[in-house]
Amino acid sequence: MMNVSSPSGRNGLALVLAAGLLALAAVAAWLAYRQSAPLFFVLAVVFGAAGLLVPQALLIANQWERAVVLRLGKLRAIRGPGLFVIVPFIDSVSAWLDQRIQTTEFNAEQALSKDTVPVNVDAVVFWQVHDPKRAALEITDYREAIARVAQTSLREMVGSSLLSNLLSDRKQGDALLREEIGRKTAEWGVGVISVEIRDIGVPAALQDAMSRQAQAERERLARVLLGQAEQEIAQKFVEAAELYARSPAALQLRAMNIIYETTKERGATILIPSAMVDSMNPGGIMALAAVGRERAV
Repeated sequence: MMNVSSPSGRNGLALVLAAGLLALAAVAAWLAYRQSAPLFFVLAVVFGAAGLLVPQALLIANQWERAVVLRLGKLRAIRGPGLFVIVPFIDSVSAWLDQRIQTTEFNAEQALSKDTVPVNVDAVVFWQVHDPKRAALEITDYREAIARVAQTSLREMVGSSLLSNLLSDRKQGDALLREEIGRKTAEWGVGVISVEIRDIGVPAALQDAMSRQAQAERERLARVLLGQAEQEIAQKFVEAAELYARSPAALQLRAMNIIYETTKERGATILIPSAMVDSMNPGGIMALAAVGRERAV
């Protein structure tokens, strides 16, 4: 079993106690030597042994750490956080587990999409150990296993998806990866919080082709919109012509208004066929022209 996390080491309290016991052992040994008293010799041995064993028996786990304690090779308990005691030479801490949220980066290089396009995909998975017992006993190295499972799931997802879907809907890809990776790691006591696809790389030649395709699509849409606009304008002209045909006076008023709008510009010269002038009211037209010149001045 692997030590998957490095503990903070022997705690300060154990070291202080060990130092005190070794000091007492030294004093007892000195007294036993000076007074030749067997009792002090026994005390020196006891204090010395206790001083050596305390750092191995008295351990401490941080708030985010859990210690897997085995007794003669069998699971004894999951200890932590805080101070705990084990029996030296009988109990052993086989693994220290970190229960904080952690990340693992993974990628799929030259993976073929469903439409046989090679892509490079980089992603990151956020995970957390929620069952230290299963994480310590069910698998040798869950960190390495998470990386392998994530990479395999990513390749499977890319192979079953079209390139256009990968590029346009990353959120769906994130959700699919989170579900698939979480289903596989749940047996190890590891929960997947989220998966995020960071980058999708396609070949340069394909990028150029996609750019030309997008440009052609935009030009097509522009031409379609222009045609629709021309069609709407023509329809409006037809409606206006029908209206003017039913009311010739409206057509004359429209022509007079056009002339009036034109004479707003200073120094404008307008040439009107005599037949058109005769068909309209010349007096009204001249009056409008005079008013326009006055406003221009």
